[in-house]
Amino acid sequence: MAIEDARYLKTVLDPIRVCARYRPKFGQGAKGSGLTLAEFQTLYRNDPFYSWFGLDNPLIYAAHKAAGGLTSVYRQIGMGCERLFRTILQDALGLAASDVTWSYEAPTQSGKVRTLHLDGRVPLDRIGDARKRDRFHAWMKRSAEKIGVDQGIFEKLGGAVFEVRQGYKSKDSKRQNADIANAASAYSKAYLPCAVILSAQIDSDILLRYRAAKWAIVIGIEGANDPVTSTYDFMRDVVGYDLAAFFMRNSATFQAEIAAALKTLLTPEAT
Repeated sequence: MAIEDARYLKTVLDPIRVCARYRPKFGQGAKGSGLTLAEFQTLYRNDPFYSWFGLDNPLIYAAHKAAGGLTSVYRQIGMGCERLFRTILQDALGLAASDVTWSYEAPTQSGKVRTLHLDGRVPLDRIGDARKRDRFHAWMKRSAEKIGVDQGIFEKLGGAVFEVRQGYKSKDSKRQNADIANAASAYSKAYLPCAVILSAQIDSDILLRYRAAKWAIVIGIEGANDPVTSTYDFMRDVVGYDLAAFFMRNSATFQAEIAAALKTLLTPEAT
């Protein structure tokens, strides 16, 4: 295995391996490692109502563990791929760690200020290779034209910022509103906002709403031969790394890790 593949694999797999250690909390506080099967049964047996209905059954524990653990699987895959994305930007475009991170401050209703982060950044003036810089700028121009960004605004953009998701099927209006606010902040800081969806799973209504809010969006489709619409064409033809080939080369490893995590999550006993 190439050194690069090994390093990239570790970046993705480390968060996924956390999933197997998931334990449900059953409302016993946000912090902590969750309850073991024995602790769950003690909790439920000491509750008369739950005890009367037999809800201390190990299968109840297994169901909670599987449901929460599956959410964790999706979340950790996204987290690993988000880290991988930033690493690839650094390696392929010759950027520093500080170049590929971006945050901004926003006031809250309480009058305080909070710091919000997006998952990646490419400042054009930090790409040392002129050919790569021109290629990235040309992609920005095509993407901006696709979503109807005014030419005068585009000319002021100094790069792009990215939000990376494994998929986007949720209708959570709070998340959508936050992302739309992120787009406005990106433009105010002279960056083109782009959502990078690694799967082909995105709700069509969300796709339309985000493009209307001037988000560029690339989706995990193959064979499009269009880096303005395809995540994998964008990574290969614009960033300069064939991410789809990396995932395919290492598919057996990913599948084995997910299968091991799911096997643990679908058994009542906590590890």
